[in-house]
Amino acid sequence: MKQFLIISLSLLFINSAFSIEKASEERLDEIARRGAHVMPFDLDLTTHVFTKTRQGGIQQVIVKDPENTTQIKLIREHLKKIADDFQQGVFSDPSKIHGNAMPGLQSLKQANPEQLKIEYQEIPQGAQITYTAKNPDLITAIHQWFNAQLTDHARHAVSGHAIHHKNMHP
Repeated sequence: MKQFLIISLSLLFINSAFSIEKASEERLDEIARRGAHVMPFDLDLTTHVFTKTRQGGIQQVIVKDPENTTQIKLIREHLKKIADDFQQGVFSDPSKIHGNAMPGLQSLKQANPEQLKIEYQEIPQGAQITYTAKNPDLITAIHQWFNAQLTDHARHAVSGHAIHHKNMHP
């Protein structure tokens, strides 16, 4: 019984450490409207996955139906474009969707190309961008930016830790 209590409390702590509050329903609606003008894929048919790492993080967009090749193509085109933009220091798409005050965004905009490594990669159900930095402040900015994404895209986004937990503990 004592072990069960310790394990339960540990899981509660771990889950709360990874939980992100979602934005208000009005904000979620506004973000979805703005996103439809920037992201060519259908948010309801896809999921954004944000996984924080020690060096930065991994942003994935995947289709819910692996047979939906149209959405996979649109995801790949969009993530390739934003990865190219971000490598040039252009973060206008997140600004259009979330606003210029988005946590972490200003630090990402100000980073020199040699400070922030951005790598695009196709994955079977979509695409991903890996963000890598050595500067602790920039890593913190990436994590803040991911948290803001999770908050604003709560209907269509999950933490990579939640996916890992779900896959490891069905």
